Amino acid sequence: MGADRGRARGKLLGPVVVLGCGSLLVSGCASMPSSGDVHSVSASQRADSQVQVYAVPPRPGAGPSEIVAGFLEAMTSDDPQFAMARQYLTVKAAKDWQANQVTVLADGPDPQPNRSGDRDADSSGFTFTVSGKPVAVVDKQRAYQPAKPQDTYTQTIHLVRQSGPDGSGREWRIDALPQGLLLGQSDFQRIYRSVNKYYFAAGQDRLVADPVYVRQRTDPETQMNLITQTVQSVLDGPTNWLKPVVASKFPSGTSLKSDTKSLALDDRNALKVPLNERASNAGEAQCKRMAAQLLFTLRDLTTTRVGSVELDRANGSQLCVLSGDQAETYAPDRMATSPGQYFVDAGGHVERMRADTGSDNAGGSVDGASGADGSDSSVVTEPVQGPFGKGEQQVRTVAVSRDEKRAAGVSADGKSLFVAPLAAGGELARTSVTSADKDTNGGLSAPSWDGRGDLWVADRDAAKPRLLRLVQGAGDPETVDVAGLNGARIQQVRMSADGVRAALLVADGGRTTLRIGRVERGVEAGRSVVSVVELRPAAPQMEDVTAVSWAGRSRLVVVGKEAGGVSQQLRYVQTDGSTSAAGTLPSVNKVTDVAATDDDRMPLVAHSQEDGIVRLPPGANWKTAVKKGSAPAYPG
Repeated sequence: MGADRGRARGKLLGPVVVLGCGSLLVSGCASMPSSGDVHSVSASQRADSQVQVYAVPPRPGAGPSEIVAGFLEAMTSDDPQFAMARQYLTVKAAKDWQANQVTVLADGPDPQPNRSGDRDADSSGFTFTVSGKPVAVVDKQRAYQPAKPQDTYTQTIHLVRQSGPDGSGREWRIDALPQGLLLGQSDFQRIYRSVNKYYFAAGQDRLVADPVYVRQRTDPETQMNLITQTVQSVLDGPTNWLKPVVASKFPSGTSLKSDTKSLALDDRNALKVPLNERASNAGEAQCKRMAAQLLFTLRDLTTTRVGSVELDRANGSQLCVLSGDQAETYAPDRMATSPGQYFVDAGGHVERMRADTGSDNAGGSVDGASGADGSDSSVVTEPVQGPFGKGEQQVRTVAVSRDEKRAAGVSADGKSLFVAPLAAGGELARTSVTSADKDTNGGLSAPSWDGRGDLWVADRDAAKPRLLRLVQGAGDPETVDVAGLNGARIQQVRMSADGVRAALLVADGGRTTLRIGRVERGVEAGRSVVSVVELRPAAPQMEDVTAVSWAGRSRLVVVGKEAGGVSQQLRYVQTDGSTSAAGTLPSVNKVTDVAATDDDRMPLVAHSQEDGIVRLPPGANWKTAVKKGSAPAYPG
């Protein structure tokens, strides 16, 4: 039963109990267990993703309020084809109603009688207005689209009297209603889960994550289990937002072989995928890339290491097999297994942090080894090789290339951008990127490297704000057109490893928000042109964002304040704007910068105005690593 509607409808609902088999039995929701104890459960317990919900048909003689309540409850069920939910509808409405998109409301739908539009207002019809605070819509492509803060949801459900199943009586049934499922947020999080599916960046052998939502258990409409739903979603192609910059290697029209409902990994953690005739003539190289899309998708779906993916023709013969090791050729992120953690020290030079393994510390220092300043004595810091480590040029921010061979730094006054190798004997190169901003806190933002080796930086000069790109970190800067800013200014840019998405902190009207843009590349008049288009909110629940970093293939870590909040928060968000309660991180005081990596085994690193450089290893608490330092950075 839906916990959200328990709050929204109050007296409309009956008692709630849970069966030992993991299903719920309620007034309006029931299951048919073969055994198991029955015990009561509070609303706070009903968001368990393992709980299966089955609806019951409408009670004979049920009034309009009970019919509407039962139907809204039945939409949270796992009944095949939502058969019980359709029993609350007239024959025509049951045939026309489609459950292929989801509207998510914060506290669930709130139905209230509204007789003002009913003719005769007595026995021929009955109208309910259903309202709620919208959170998002999950569309037919399974793509999550967050609502705007000012949005409202108001729709109507209309009922009429009709003969009962046996031809007698006059039963209330719904004859007009909104399309799709209508779920409260906790029901949505119980029923659905976010999954990254993968496609190739246009013109590259590099995969890009495309987040969608699939049912945790068997999908009522298709009767596919979780793995089968996910595989089919990859075959369906990329979501509309990502489609212009990626490509699927599956031939057009490829689908699962008919009647494929229950794919599963075997005892070798291998998956066999039977495809229809459209894929039967794919060559070996193409087939390997098709399998790579599925293998990386499955890796994000399960904690079990996927050994291999086998694609089969419609006649059952093998098309190709791709192992996990072979798939690494197409990995979205190709950084080192343990990427470096960098920061700018009190003298304006770049240092690297690493764990103290107890070896000879010559050439480095254990910051706070005595523990007197409260810092982590297990962290060793040492200047990087090259001009940024010991040269005369001071910097205030730094970005290290993803191969960790070069770094880019912004001068202490924020006006100039430098690039230098991270190697002894390397020379410092002043780029032609400069800012005329007179604001001492403005000028050039922290730079960012994408996975293609290009360097990006924002000029925050109020008189001439720009987003700039240096191809391979050298040459003349190219001004990147950013569509949809409408006078707002970019304060920070963070490029994804795949190079097709840009995370932008955008200042507008006294607020700084996080937006994700799609990076499109083309050719005009014989020269390459890059633009960032179709900006969308990535943290709509936050009204003032301080810092952001990529923390996964479709995930970011964000520092900011929620709408109506007073304290700073750190949380994970998806690039589609979705989030979960599990995304909230332990707080730390006055964070100005944050750095993360796609490897979730590596610690988060942040700069606190009170505590210096702090680190958050998985499963631990924040701890000071360097008391006097700023601008933490991972490669990227």
